[in-house]
Amino acid sequence: MSGGIYLIQEDDRLVEMIEKPYDSEALLQELLEKYPHLLAVDRVSNGYQRRWLMVKRIAGATSEEPGMGQWALDRIFLDRQAIPTLVDVRRNQDTQMRRDAIGQMLDYAANIGIYWPVESILAQFEANCRSANRDPEQVFEDFLGANANEEEFWQQVKTNLQAGKIRLIFAADRISPELQRVVEFLNKQTDPAEVLAVEIKQYASGEEDLKTLVSKTIGQTAEAQQKKTSTARERRQWDKNSFIFEYQARYGDDEAAIVQQLYQWASERSPAIQIYWGTGDTYGGFAAKFHASEEVAELFFVGIDGTLQIVSDIYANLAPFDREDEWHQLRNQLSSIGLALPANSLERRLPNFQLSTLSDESAVEQVLKTFDWVVQKIKQAHHL
Repeated sequence: MSGGIYLIQEDDRLVEMIEKPYDSEALLQELLEKYPHLLAVDRVSNGYQRRWLMVKRIAGATSEEPGMGQWALDRIFLDRQAIPTLVDVRRNQDTQMRRDAIGQMLDYAANIGIYWPVESILAQFEANCRSANRDPEQVFEDFLGANANEEEFWQQVKTNLQAGKIRLIFAADRISPELQRVVEFLNKQTDPAEVLAVEIKQYASGEEDLKTLVSKTIGQTAEAQQKKTSTARERRQWDKNSFIFEYQARYGDDEAAIVQQLYQWASERSPAIQIYWGTGDTYGGFAAKFHASEEVAELFFVGIDGTLQIVSDIYANLAPFDREDEWHQLRNQLSSIGLALPANSLERRLPNFQLSTLSDESAVEQVLKTFDWVVQKIKQAHHL
């Protein structure tokens, strides 16, 4: 039995929508990133609407085990039950592509806890927010609600990873009968992991510029949903005094003194470098950002978790480090202070280290000298 999809226009005209293939796989990926509800997985359960927090696009990790090399997947999401959801996006799957996708997805499921521990997932989420100039506390509040407990949520992510409670989704414009049977078989055999497929079809009108997306979940089985309990917690807006006071209470005088030096280094270089404060006990900290013409680039971030972090692709898109020779110079400079950039500038990474590893004054001075070198290189490239 066949049917059709129609749109009723304001003038009561009925417009028939015809299935239209995606122009590229990248377009399907972009639509899924922009509209994650297309995943269509159990939209409402026990009155609790499914929402998605995107952690990583084109996630990758390098295996140290012989023969495994590097593996990557298209998306990592978290849902409101803190379940890590791994998404593989394909278009027009043939037999070999289907087998590759299944094998790779099972590889991800077996290795996600090793190569994407909760600390890396949290750091990636924070970096995404900073790159988009968004407050991670606000993003989290929009995602889970004003009374949500971030620390409890991320602990639940860790618990789910350790227990293997993850979700694997194959997303495509067409789910073949063969893939459907594999998904249904795996979903019956895996517990507590869940394996699903989502078919996302695109329809367009022949005469008018109209587009409709229709998604369908395949292989879903009944599962017990438990509403996550959370306790209210007031958001905390940090400033210099409150942050250093709290840092001292958590980590002691020596580490607080290091934070003080990093803050002073950035403030003394204003207005070229501006300090931006985060909020909350989970995402708290300050970012030192360089203002070059119309560009704003984060040099480093000092977190309440005791780390100093950088984001590799921020540097990779900033002159002069967008040139290969300059990129390798940058790698050498940052490696001397314990921040390991990838050899390939196109690979995104979040190098960080614990400030407690800066054991003496000379180590702190080396960090500051390194960022002085970075600032000088940027100024020269931008003729400042």
